[in-house]
Amino acid sequence: MENVHLAGEEEDLYSGYNDYNPTFDSEELENDLGFQQAVRTSYGRRPPMTAKFPGTAIGARPLASSFGARIPLASSLGRPMTGAVQDGAARPMTAVRAAGYTSSLTRGSTFDPLGQSKGPAPSLEAKNEDTPEEKIKILEKKVNDLIEESCMAQSIGALQLALEKAKEAGRKERALVRQREQSGNADHINLDLTYSVLLNLANQYANNEMYPEALNSYQVIVKNKMFNNAGRLKVNMANIYVKQKNYPKAIKFYRMALDQISNAHKEMRIKIMQNIGVVFVRMGQYSDAITSFEHIMSESPNIKTGFNLILCYYAIGDRERMKKAFQKLISVPLGIDDEDKYIPANDDTDSSMVIDAIKNDKLHQMERDLKLLAEKYIMTAAKLIAPAIESSFATGFDWCVDMVKNSQYVELANDLEINKAITYLRQKDFNQVEAVETLKTFEKKDSRVKSAAATNLSFLYFLEKDYDQADRYADLAMTADRYNPAALINKGNTVFVKQDYEKAAEFYKEALRNDSSCTEALYNLGLTYKKLNRLEEALDCFLKLHAILRNSAQVMYQLANLYELLEDPQQAIEWLIQVLSVTHTDPQALAKLGELYDGEGDKSQAFQYYYESFRYFPSNIDVIEWLGAYYIETQFCEKAIQYFERATLIQPTQVKWQLMVASCYRRSGNYQKALETYKEIHRKFPENVECLRFLVRLCTDMGLKEVQEYATKLKKAEKMKEIKEQRVKSGREGSARGRRESREGSAGSAGVSTPVLTSPKKASNMEMDVKAVSQSESKRLSPLLDSGRDSGHSSNSTKGERLSAKMRSLPGSNEPYEASSPKEIDASYVDPLGPQMERPKTGAKKRVEDDDFADEELGDDLLPE
Repeated sequence: MENVHLAGEEEDLYSGYNDYNPTFDSEELENDLGFQQAVRTSYGRRPPMTAKFPGTAIGARPLASSFGARIPLASSLGRPMTGAVQDGAARPMTAVRAAGYTSSLTRGSTFDPLGQSKGPAPSLEAKNEDTPEEKIKILEKKVNDLIEESCMAQSIGALQLALEKAKEAGRKERALVRQREQSGNADHINLDLTYSVLLNLANQYANNEMYPEALNSYQVIVKNKMFNNAGRLKVNMANIYVKQKNYPKAIKFYRMALDQISNAHKEMRIKIMQNIGVVFVRMGQYSDAITSFEHIMSESPNIKTGFNLILCYYAIGDRERMKKAFQKLISVPLGIDDEDKYIPANDDTDSSMVIDAIKNDKLHQMERDLKLLAEKYIMTAAKLIAPAIESSFATGFDWCVDMVKNSQYVELANDLEINKAITYLRQKDFNQVEAVETLKTFEKKDSRVKSAAATNLSFLYFLEKDYDQADRYADLAMTADRYNPAALINKGNTVFVKQDYEKAAEFYKEALRNDSSCTEALYNLGLTYKKLNRLEEALDCFLKLHAILRNSAQVMYQLANLYELLEDPQQAIEWLIQVLSVTHTDPQALAKLGELYDGEGDKSQAFQYYYESFRYFPSNIDVIEWLGAYYIETQFCEKAIQYFERATLIQPTQVKWQLMVASCYRRSGNYQKALETYKEIHRKFPENVECLRFLVRLCTDMGLKEVQEYATKLKKAEKMKEIKEQRVKSGREGSARGRRESREGSAGSAGVSTPVLTSPKKASNMEMDVKAVSQSESKRLSPLLDSGRDSGHSSNSTKGERLSAKMRSLPGSNEPYEASSPKEIDASYVDPLGPQMERPKTGAKKRVEDDDFADEELGDDLLPE
């Protein structure tokens, strides 16, 4: 009974049975963070940490035994459990220490999460560039940079710099290969880099037209079997042979390239075959070219090949095949969308914004360019084959128009009809009823076609000087399309010929507002300002035009003429020298330059330019007169004879030139030749008083018997001359008295007088004008003709006999300096200056006065298309 222990009331008899070592608690393992971390990582293989704190979150629970003793046990890993706070120590923030934090804040450490208190980080270890691998990489980068710089230089047009960069890249690439071989890495040579260097070098040689070097570089690539697809470069080699005009070798290389390109690259093969066909055309082997073009049209038809095929058929004269080829040409699909795609279908804002964005983008521009190219080829082909496929041009053109109407190019039919009429104009067949009728049929068409046809009709009637009809069709063209600059120019021209210069200027200005690059309007506006004597404004117009047309001789001549009118001869000379730099052999420009130098007192320069003018055009009377007068003034009468003899051939009815020849013989001391010449003149002009006077003087000096005969004839001639002068004088007095009486009568009968409008002189008055000028010239020569009255061989009398070297100027400020016969105008295309421009020609036949040119100095172009 001593060993029996009785339980008290407060003691639990069953306590301690549920206390056990937590190491064996498998149910709590999934909640033990330390155990889970050990399972997931290698944390469990680490040595157990020395616990700073004895307790954990689970706590060291006392292990009760049968004796009631309770022993606290550590965690399963022997580390302090989270959440245990013992002996007043600070609780750690987490089981894993974060950056910059410590488990104890009582040591006075500062907050430094970035570790800045430790100082700067140690510098990176420098890369060793002395190793062979690094040297190879650096050299490869330099080679690639040089290739890129070469390509960029070529793209901006610096061809020489591009070639130098390509050569330098080649040198560095060879150094790179040697370096690889020395380092034992010969098996790792970069073939792509070598290929790029050689190809770029060959291309730059070709761009600089160093064809042998380019062929050698291509040959190196082609012969190297390690380069894939190098056979394609034979196309480049063939292109070089074409530039060298070595066509047989070009054909050979094109065919070699064609053999090395598989059928999978269909587009490339088509292009090569097209090149072969073009080379055959250049060689004149049209049958072989036809074979290539026909194959292309059957496999992959395109516009250019179809056009080339028509050219070949035209060359061999095959009518039927020309028709078939034309039908194939107009049926080639362009592969572009309809223009209706770019028109908004509804009021959808989003779709409208999308259409606005794409209707002027590069793709749409490319489509427009392709369509314009196709229309150009079709128009050219129709104009080419129309006379050849049928018996007449009109019939052939009608067939082409019918074919086009049934194709996708329906809009071209109207343009072809207009072109048919223009072809008549090109043939100078202005009176063709078909041309006029064809253009008139478009009066009821849509506005664009109507405006084009009316513009051409207005131009046609203007050339025929039917200004009323020209004005009517110009109005019609303006009504159909007010923004058509050609129609406005035609209207301005019709107003100009009516001398309403202010109104004409307004039309030219409107044309310039519609098209600022319209050179015809700017030129005509300058001429109009010159007519209005607004010389500064005219000068401004022609200076602007010169900035657009740098090499236009007409514009530069107008500038020279304006500076002459502004009394600035030095500037006029400078501009005329520029004219001669463009047209080296223009005789009228040379004569004008001689006149300006003569006015400046520089006789030697004047003689040089007059002589050059005579050399290029030995029929200009003004130049002949000046040269003859120059030699007389310089006491070389023998040399003056040849010029006056030429003037005699040009104007055989003018006695003054023959008198000048005789006078030169007399001055040079050849009296016998002078006497024979005077006798010949007397035979042709028996009533010429000057000739008889010289005959009397010479016969007297030489003691000839004919002196009495010539003296009698001289008296009769002088008497007849006096009678004629009296008749002319009395006639003038009578006409003046009649005009005075008529004016007095009209003033008494009417309160208002009507001004008389003088119309400009027409081309029919040209001969009358020339004759009037010739009579005035004879007055200038009178001192020489009368000099024979004295014995006249002394120096004093010689001075009185000298000719005045003053020359008449070239055609006036509003005249064309070619002063030629009526111009032949090619109306088949848009002239950059238009027929209204004053053109230099080397074959001047006659002088044209101011009013004569008023009807011809302005014309207009055809429809500018």
